[in-house]
Amino acid sequence: MPIKADLDAIDWKILRELQRDGRMTNVELSRRVGISAPPCLRRVKRLEETGIIRGYRALLNAPALGMDVVAFCLIGLHHQADAELKAFAERTRSWPIVRDAWMVSGESDFLLHCVTSDLATFQSFVIEELTSTPNVDTVRTALTIRQVKDAGLVEINALNQTQ
Repeated sequence: MPIKADLDAIDWKILRELQRDGRMTNVELSRRVGISAPPCLRRVKRLEETGIIRGYRALLNAPALGMDVVAFCLIGLHHQADAELKAFAERTRSWPIVRDAWMVSGESDFLLHCVTSDLATFQSFVIEELTSTPNVDTVRTALTIRQVKDAGLVEINALNQTQ
């Protein structure tokens, strides 16, 4: 699949380094990617302005904060008209327990990533919120045992950097 952005090897290095550590200074970033600080800062600003860099955030340790239950919910809707899909997608934004949501293809229509403090809270959410939501036909849940991989959201490797 062709890359949709016009990026050179330095841009890819910047993206790789910032995805690893978004808190580093511009001076440190410029040192790591091999250019001086002013052009490095211009490149970062361009990547932000074009939306390639969407933002920066702290990655929190959920269990250390008492959020020990991670589960996924596969949601099937009765009707998949555009308005119905948009309505359900909008509804997911109001549920704090839902941390990420995707519209998917196949047997289900949505995949929800849920994080909460305990099983009872998750069960209440499924029974009282999800199953009673208009147009919801099926709800299948999967409780996680443990996370086995936690990588950046975008793979950046040597192949990208030759573009």
